[in-house]
Amino acid sequence: MAETNARGSAPTIRDVAALAGVATSTVSRALSNPDRVNRATRERIEKVAAELNYVPSSQARGLSSGRTNAIALLVPDVTNPFYFDIIRGTQNQLKAAGYTQLLVDTEESAEMEADTLQKMQRTADGFILAASRLTDTQILEAAASQAIVTINRSSANAPTVVIDTPGAVVQALEHLASLGHTRICYVGGPASSWSNAKRWKTFEEESRDRGLTTSRVGPFTPKTTSGAAAADAAARTGATACIVFNDLLAIGMLQRLRERGIRVPEDMSIVGCDDIFGADFCNPPLTTMASPIEQAGRVAVSMLLAQLDPLNAGSSRRLAVMPTHLTVRGSTGPAPVQHPE
Repeated sequence: MAETNARGSAPTIRDVAALAGVATSTVSRALSNPDRVNRATRERIEKVAAELNYVPSSQARGLSSGRTNAIALLVPDVTNPFYFDIIRGTQNQLKAAGYTQLLVDTEESAEMEADTLQKMQRTADGFILAASRLTDTQILEAAASQAIVTINRSSANAPTVVIDTPGAVVQALEHLASLGHTRICYVGGPASSWSNAKRWKTFEEESRDRGLTTSRVGPFTPKTTSGAAAADAAARTGATACIVFNDLLAIGMLQRLRERGIRVPEDMSIVGCDDIFGADFCNPPLTTMASPIEQAGRVAVSMLLAQLDPLNAGSSRRLAVMPTHLTVRGSTGPAPVQHPE
């Protein structure tokens, strides 16, 4: 148990420095980077620290290096199962490298995300922004003063890990076209989502090349609670199949379509995205676009650590692309036969 000083509180780095006759920065170096302090001074500091039962804080260890050994991970919605694997991947990789992960839910708000980056500059050594809602200009400004890596938000201003969901959209279109669907609806996610814009662009271009009739509904908040409104909007388009921004929204649509008596997949086929836990437990099980999400988190950490320690990082990447594939389940089937009037 730590001794108390004259003020009756636990000893501080200043108490050690005063008794050892050195500056607080020297105490910090002696305890966190011993090789940077001469032997006699280090031993004197260590002796005083032992006599006081002084326990260094993370702030004290960071005085000389400016490092906190903490990395902040910002996600738009911590309740979305898609981010569970990213969180697990980043945390495991950071733990192995001796870092602590700080998790922040930005609540789908670009304003909260920007505010968090500003307020945590001295708390975290770097930031991983998952599906960032910030503009390119905001990312540029942030990356100018701190180490940043983005996931699923490509930017020329920061290293990024991209999950190739546009590639999976192509697979989904080919799958639906092979089942005879010619009228396909894209059910959009948040208007501020970079990945949403990329998927729609791919959907539009690839559908046109295949001679498909397309429609678009949204934007919708990517939650199951938005599924009812999304299903109602999609049903009005006359489409026989939908490619949906994410699994949560698609699962909500399945529930609403069942309430309306629209059978899936007999009357309408549904394709989700992310292959979250529970996607295969739906009724019917959800066809979805899958990717190595946990690996994306691990790669993002490696890219961030390369910024923090470039001398020992070797070659550093600016872009990593995670492959995707379509997992076919029971929510997609042949297009319904159109009977003549």
